[in-house]
Amino acid sequence: MRAAIARVAAAGVAWIQIREKDLGGAELAAMTRDAARASGAGTRILVNDRLDVALAAGAGGVHLGEASLPVASVVRWMRKNATTGFLVGASRHSLEKALQAESEGADYVIFGPVFETPSKRVYGPPQGLERLSEVCKRLRIPVLAIGGVTLENAPACLAEGAAGVAAIQLFQNAADTAGVVTALRALR
Repeated sequence: MRAAIARVAAAGVAWIQIREKDLGGAELAAMTRDAARASGAGTRILVNDRLDVALAAGAGGVHLGEASLPVASVVRWMRKNATTGFLVGASRHSLEKALQAESEGADYVIFGPVFETPSKRVYGPPQGLERLSEVCKRLRIPVLAIGGVTLENAPACLAEGAAGVAAIQLFQNAADTAGVVTALRALR
């Protein structure tokens, strides 16, 4: 895992989400600290769902799913404790939920699945580019497209207003991670 994180961080990936739902808190915190060391200063490590682990391990933020802690509760706690520079992001699968996350103080929304992908089937059929466009137009915070994103369809996501893309297979299966990141950056 450390080598993979170092590789994508060296390639210029801005955010890496630690998404290990089966690990206990201590193991996840150790993995997060290790990821931060492996990634260096230019890449922000975000922890999926576990605010406690993100804070304890010194992560750069927390990413909340629709069934996670409410965005508003996390943002309120962060303000109360004068925590700055810590991102609170949210995965959302509808315009209404994306608008709600924004109104509750989310820093960004990951929206999808935009295209067909096995890892996102549980969230229903692909949303498509038209819904992505609608979400991007209505939100003032960055929207990242997720779900079946490839180098071939990423330009369409950006053309619809996405601030970027989030992907698992695109990066994990790449023979040349740096080439993938360079190609994505060239689209902007």
